[in-house]
Amino acid sequence: MEDTENKGKERGEIFSRAIRAGKRTYFFDVKTTVEEEAYLTITESKRRFNDQGKFFYEKHKLFLYKEDFEKFLNGLNDSIEFIKTGKAPDRQVPENLYGSSDEADGKDQKIEHHSIEFEDLTSEPEHNI
Repeated sequence: MEDTENKGKERGEIFSRAIRAGKRTYFFDVKTTVEEEAYLTITESKRRFNDQGKFFYEKHKLFLYKEDFEKFLNGLNDSIEFIKTGKAPDRQVPENLYGSSDEADGKDQKIEHHSIEFEDLTSEPEHNI
């Protein structure tokens, strides 16, 4: 029998935390690239049942890289604050959605939202909870 803890570490996993929240479980996994750069994967796992009554886990995964942490946290905190208070934060988006802040011209910018479905591009084993 293979040691799953060591197997994860061989794949670059250096820290993991599971959070059960109602019918969902969230996994926060810190991993490293081949170049030893740390990144975070956030996986939402929800137990579902197919037509035959057999269960499976529906998963959604998000990859978050170190250079994006601050922007991600700002967006998350702004969204949580809006949910709590009903008021939009005063913070403006200072950059082009598809570019760096160096490319911003300081004007208000319209952000378009698109619905895109991505398939999991990794061949990593999935959490089963």
